[in-house]
Amino acid sequence: MKLNCLSCGHTVDLRDGYNDYDGQVKCFTCGGLMAIRTQDGQIKWVELVVSRPRDHDSTLQGTI
Repeated sequence: MKLNCLSCGHTVDLRDGYNDYDGQVKCFTCGGLMAIRTQDGQIKWVELVVSRPRDHDSTLQGTI
């Protein structure tokens, strides 16, 4: 089963252990965190919990 990250669009490959699952999944490309619910190997519900973290350099601009 595959899921596209709601934050960056990267394909997240979910193994058989996620066929009947209710919990969180992390995108290893951007670090986005999604809450998902699967049943019988199909995604029933997905929600973005935490979007990808901001670039460290951009958060420091303009600070002293």
